[in-house]
Amino acid sequence: MRHLLTLDDWTPELIEATLELASEIKRVPDQFANAMQRRTLLMIFEKPSLRTRLSFETGMTRMGGHAIYYDTSTSPMGAGKESLHDTAKTFSRYVDVVMARLFKHSDIEELAQHATVPIINALTDLAHPCQILADLLTIREKKGDLRGLKLAYLGDSNNNVTHSLMIGCSMVGMSVAIGCPDGAAYAPQPEVVQIAQRWAKAAGTEVNITSDAHAAARDADIVYTDSWMSYHIPKAQLQERVELFTPYQVNQAIMADAASDAIFMNCLPAMRGYEQTAGVIDGPQSVVFDQAENRLHAQNAVMVKLVEAATNNAA
Repeated sequence: MRHLLTLDDWTPELIEATLELASEIKRVPDQFANAMQRRTLLMIFEKPSLRTRLSFETGMTRMGGHAIYYDTSTSPMGAGKESLHDTAKTFSRYVDVVMARLFKHSDIEELAQHATVPIINALTDLAHPCQILADLLTIREKKGDLRGLKLAYLGDSNNNVTHSLMIGCSMVGMSVAIGCPDGAAYAPQPEVVQIAQRWAKAAGTEVNITSDAHAAARDADIVYTDSWMSYHIPKAQLQERVELFTPYQVNQAIMADAASDAIFMNCLPAMRGYEQTAGVIDGPQSVVFDQAENRLHAQNAVMVKLVEAATNNAA
């Protein structure tokens, strides 16, 4: 069974094919109006989301299918009364594809181990592959060929978005520069760095990590940032984190270090005046709402690819 748990599970060729399919679905949606006819998507939410639920549920509906919202806080799974093994074995008898937005990556790996339908990682503490496929689709639309581009990510870098950006960009031939404070608490996890560097070596690109925000942004084609206050960060840490990450705020000076035609990206939600200034996120270089829209199209392509593969395997 093919799943999407991390982008490293896939090949560069499959990523490219999925991006091409996403572009086609976006361009001629009526041709895919029945792509998921009589199919059911189970959406498991342990963590809340605006874009994830709306994009998956809307996408499944537009392609003729049906989506079920499953909140673990009111379920046996969330209460620990039913094992992940039994949950996966059960939902595999009812639905055609599952997306799960969970805290622990090991939990989605366990679901995938026992499921007989495709599992899509809609976010874990380690990875956020759907977001990065939407990002790559957006970059492709704005820049054309992905190969040879440089993406700079600034801010807290020990998170799922940074991890998946490093791997996904490296797989498609882009260089990545990470600008973050020194220390293991704020830098990408070493095992993720190794994976990204392996893909970068194969593609002839680079993965660099520095504490110098301006060096990271220099000549970048894309400047990317994310929230300083992710869902799991206590509000009491706000002031401490503002002081720590302010040198990595994306402002006009940082954008001036990047290429003159650089675009600005943030996967949202965003706090103006924190990880970026209002002038940047609301300015002409910002593509953040194109990113948000492309979650819909990229995830539609993922669902089509996975369901088609599962159907072919069963035949």
